[in-house]
Amino acid sequence: MSVLPLVFTSGWASGINAYAVVLLLGIFGATGVSDEVPASLQRTDVLVVAGVLFLCELVADKIPYVDSVWDTAHTVIRPVSGAVVAALLAGGDGSLPELAAGAVGGSTALVSHLVKAGTRMAVNTSPEPFSNIAMSTVEDLGVAGVVTFAIFHPWIAATIAGTLLVFGLVILAFLASRIRRFLRRRAQRREEKRLTAVPSRWPDG
Repeated sequence: MSVLPLVFTSGWASGINAYAVVLLLGIFGATGVSDEVPASLQRTDVLVVAGVLFLCELVADKIPYVDSVWDTAHTVIRPVSGAVVAALLAGGDGSLPELAAGAVGGSTALVSHLVKAGTRMAVNTSPEPFSNIAMSTVEDLGVAGVVTFAIFHPWIAATIAGTLLVFGLVILAFLASRIRRFLRRRAQRREEKRLTAVPSRWPDG
């Protein structure tokens, strides 16, 4: 129970930016800010890889349509990362509490990821790129702020994360029409590319 709020918060944050969660927790553990962070997340190689991938996401997440491709590729990565981080926070020895923590972290990360990916689809129906940059910046700051807050006030941070998750689901319901529009546009572009790639059956001349 002592790590449950941190597990939930890290799961929510992993669904938005899994690399930022690993990087932040690892830094907090390595610098002695928190004793809750397992040694495996504090390893130098883990921090370096998480840092590089975080920088990649920092860029990709702000480019229209590229962000949705990135989200699609991370549909499995973010929930798995949330589950692994949660299990490590709970002990990581394979016991029932650790498995339960992994389930909580993974499922929370999955829901959070779906909210983010759906919201980005709706945002991408707008022709200008500034909304993507603003949305990504707010997400990055939100993850950093809530995860940091969770180290010192885990239950309050978990409440904030839960509130944001529910709010995101409500917003997602209102954006359903825009999401369908984005999916139609993407299907049309794929069909156009497929037709362009098909060689002509008529001989030249």
